[in-house]
Amino acid sequence: MEKIDLYDRNRQLLNQTAFRGEKLPNGTYRLVIHICLFNDKDEMLIQQRQTTQKHFANLWDLTVGGQVRAGETSWQGVQRELLEELGINMDMSDILPKLTVPFKDGFDDVYLVRTNVSLDELTLQKEEVQAVKWANEAEILDMIGCGEFIGYQESYIHFLFSMIDGDGTFD
Repeated sequence: MEKIDLYDRNRQLLNQTAFRGEKLPNGTYRLVIHICLFNDKDEMLIQQRQTTQKHFANLWDLTVGGQVRAGETSWQGVQRELLEELGINMDMSDILPKLTVPFKDGFDDVYLVRTNVSLDELTLQKEEVQAVKWANEAEILDMIGCGEFIGYQESYIHFLFSMIDGDGTFD
């Protein structure tokens, strides 16, 4: 079983760990990551989760997501998950998350990267990923509406697509 580091509400690393999937002690939080890869056609690489997945089985999702393991930084977790799930070996050491989304028991660092990786180059982790494809914003929103994609808020999907080339600031 994988161990994860625990954080306080200010995202300060505590000297505590837990096993992935177990209930966290009160006042502690975990770190998860998502990365969305976009190509030059403004399409996002999306993955279909395996039918055997405990959560959201058979649904389409963002490019990659997962928990950061004990001893890893956020970017190291993204780099590992990309390699494990899709066979993409990408140096993430100089890339910052575009946003952090707090949730009930943790923090979700979201990375947005533009790359034109070919689907033929990918090696899918058969235990977690059954298919991948490029999809534009409208296609993803349609998939959410049809119940084929994890039920993210439409505004969140709009936000991800709007942030790929911007830094989120107002000029």
